[in-house]
Amino acid sequence: MTTYVYETVPSKSDDKPRHFEFRQSMTDAPLTKHPETGEPTRRVVLGGRGVLSSGKSGSSCCGPSCGCH
Repeated sequence: MTTYVYETVPSKSDDKPRHFEFRQSMTDAPLTKHPETGEPTRRVVLGGRGVLSSGKSGSSCCGPSCGCH
């Protein structure tokens, strides 16, 4: 079982989404509604922990856009 992060989809532009975690199998379809409230939801894509390389030997930074400079 994997834990996924979801957020509610606000119905008004001034509302903020609420985040929650939900454990489900990788083969399960993403939730479209909050399991308790029925509010519309979407899965949040989070970054991994992999290391990108710019091709330079000994460098683990992916470039100026990654924020590590």
